[in-house]
Amino acid sequence: MKKLLGGMAFSALLITGSWGYRFLIIGTGGVTGVYYPTGGAICKLLNRYKRETNLKCSVESTEGSLSNLRELKKGELDFGIAQSDIVFQAYHGKGEFKGHPYSSLRVVFSIYPELLTLVVRKDSGIKNLLQLKGHKINIGAPGSGNSEAVKTLFQAIPNLSLSDVKVTQLKSTEAPVALREGKIEGYFYMVGHPADNIRESASAVGIKIIPLDSPGVAKLVKERSYYEWGTIPGGIYKGVDKPVKSYGVKAILVTDAKMEPEVVYRLTKAVLDNFEEFKKMHPAYRHLTKQDLLKGFDLKLLHPGARRAFEEEGLLEKSGKTEK
Repeated sequence: MKKLLGGMAFSALLITGSWGYRFLIIGTGGVTGVYYPTGGAICKLLNRYKRETNLKCSVESTEGSLSNLRELKKGELDFGIAQSDIVFQAYHGKGEFKGHPYSSLRVVFSIYPELLTLVVRKDSGIKNLLQLKGHKINIGAPGSGNSEAVKTLFQAIPNLSLSDVKVTQLKSTEAPVALREGKIEGYFYMVGHPADNIRESASAVGIKIIPLDSPGVAKLVKERSYYEWGTIPGGIYKGVDKPVKSYGVKAILVTDAKMEPEVVYRLTKAVLDNFEEFKKMHPAYRHLTKQDLLKGFDLKLLHPGARRAFEEEGLLEKSGKTEK
């Protein structure tokens, strides 16, 4: 394992002193999703070097992407995990950020693919997207990245709109209980697989996962650079034996441009220097490569501290430029 310090002197802010550690908070998501353990995995690696870097990291369970970006913008979080589509919208002032772009938003690295997943009760009779009409379906909490992705999906599907569906907007952590109790017949969840949330549903009530591969979706994926096709493996959820085609985004670790480059460098390097260990921390990371950490976003948004770590790793050519 490489030595994290690399011989560079710390800034005065980061020198270890009697006053204690510099504490960092990563905003994640619900505890049954993948954001929460992902934040924990990153913190575990960074905290390994706390005596050398004086940095100590902890996670905070949140409502997810939009909540994390809003709190990050207000300075309530140091880092956050968000969907690549929401990162794109925030930076460019689209969607929930229309008219007030988050121009100082910066990317640390991309992590794993998240696929939009439609989980339904086996006894619902639903076999495809068009058959959602008249059924009670949860799309995610109001203003969440999950609900925004579902709204975008419905806008792309001919002969189907949200008004055709009995929409509920529960938190992702509430959906499995609602499904089990019959309060909803299905729910959408943008998540990395396998996810404890869906395992909970599969164990409590018979489920199906509906393919999201209609012509409208194909057009959507082609037009949006932050979307990509993916497959939910068969056999990872009880009763779902065959692979299911879907599409999705990347989970991305973000921060603000004002975050010190040295802090972002140490965090990024902690993951890169222990990458094989990181991949074993959750099944969603199993097939990751270091090159994957630079996919799913515009490289002009890469924070200069992260850029330095990737350049040292040989994954980026040295540009000689500093991001503003």
